[in-house]
Amino acid sequence: MPDVVYQAQPPLEFIPPALDPLFLRVCQLFLPSLIHWKTAISHIEADNVEILLDLYRQFQNGKIRFLIAFRHPTAEDPLCLVYLLSHILPEVARHRGIVLQPPVHAHFIYDRGIPLWAGSYIGWVASRLGGTPIQRGKADWTGLRSARDLFANGQFPMAAAPEGVTNGLSEIVNPLEPGIAQLGFWCAEDLHKDNRHEQVFIVPVGIKYSYIEAPWDAIAKLLSELEAASGLPPVNTQTHSEQSSFDVLYPRLFRLGEHLLSLMEKFYTRFYHQKLPVQEEAKDVNELLAARLHSLLNIVLQVAEQYFDLQPKGNFNDRCRRVEQAGWNYIFREEFKDMKSLSPLEHALGDRIAEEANLRMWHMRLVESFVAVTGKYVQEKPTAERFAETTLLIWDMVTRIRGGNPFKRPTLGKQQVKITIGKPISVSERYPAYKASRQGAKQAVADLTKDLQLEMKDLILK
Repeated sequence: MPDVVYQAQPPLEFIPPALDPLFLRVCQLFLPSLIHWKTAISHIEADNVEILLDLYRQFQNGKIRFLIAFRHPTAEDPLCLVYLLSHILPEVARHRGIVLQPPVHAHFIYDRGIPLWAGSYIGWVASRLGGTPIQRGKADWTGLRSARDLFANGQFPMAAAPEGVTNGLSEIVNPLEPGIAQLGFWCAEDLHKDNRHEQVFIVPVGIKYSYIEAPWDAIAKLLSELEAASGLPPVNTQTHSEQSSFDVLYPRLFRLGEHLLSLMEKFYTRFYHQKLPVQEEAKDVNELLAARLHSLLNIVLQVAEQYFDLQPKGNFNDRCRRVEQAGWNYIFREEFKDMKSLSPLEHALGDRIAEEANLRMWHMRLVESFVAVTGKYVQEKPTAERFAETTLLIWDMVTRIRGGNPFKRPTLGKQQVKITIGKPISVSERYPAYKASRQGAKQAVADLTKDLQLEMKDLILK
């Protein structure tokens, strides 16, 4: 999220879903053109669409409720999912002679913070498309109640990204948040209380990006730009083919990563008085780089956590969400509901706190982009896709440090998208264990989250 909030403001208001069928239809009609104009995607295909088709048929016949849990490597994922539902799925249904009641769509959960950096109109659009917002990092009971009601009673199935945030990597799944599993059990509970007999399912959906042609030349050019911005001398190669080969580019990527890591280590130890642990000897240089990166991400988060007086609990994703919410609590404040009741000095002091909170959240944003980076992602499978994804993550970081917009990424080449529908997971079958006891409910949510994580990882391999 770009740094856009510098003033204290009233608390974020909930944006209620307000589905507009006409607006939805217009969006579905113009979606292919939007994808063509605004993204590098030239083709979208899907496997196992029959699974989703059967689920929608049963849903429209009042037999089931279900949630589409989709992978979330990039910001284009929702567009791909809507294309699947509004174009690919109806076409498969027509081919098989199955009648689906239009429109084919899904209610969805989105991050309440998106309209803050993407524009307030995004909240209006999401609302008219049947979306409901949630504030990550806290118990947003208003948002949760809305999502719960849509799951049990909405006109369409639900859709949500259980990873919570994008990680920029098509072949690594972030740790899933337990909220999706909890929503599934709440839906089963609500149906049981209303004496309804629909079965509840969560269906994992994989989304994977690949390039039509390997963009080695574009990657080499981007590496040169990053090297120049980072103060590294250019690499001289004899021929154009040498410049754009993996064997030449990977040492450059490693050199760039190591250089940036050293710069950031010095920055945080000198100016933020953080202490890095002594790294043990490692036979593999990539393992050492990964260990150094993990240590750096930890102290970068600590800079933000110390300011907000937070304890470093959980994984990096959990810690990022708590820092984000703490920052929002400093910016969006109850006492600023009535601006007229505040003196000019109180208002100015609130702005100073909001500005500093925003700056502290900036550190968390650096970490957010690298939580899934392993250090061996490119080496263990040297594809153009993995190379490009890693290079673009580095571009994100360098751009953010330089004060640019990390959401205006360079385009390296035309891409195609493969969407894979996984095997639906029955929530209803697990509901007896969930309702047996408080401990049983906790374990049921954990088990369902774990199984969903495994299913989503398996979809990457297909």
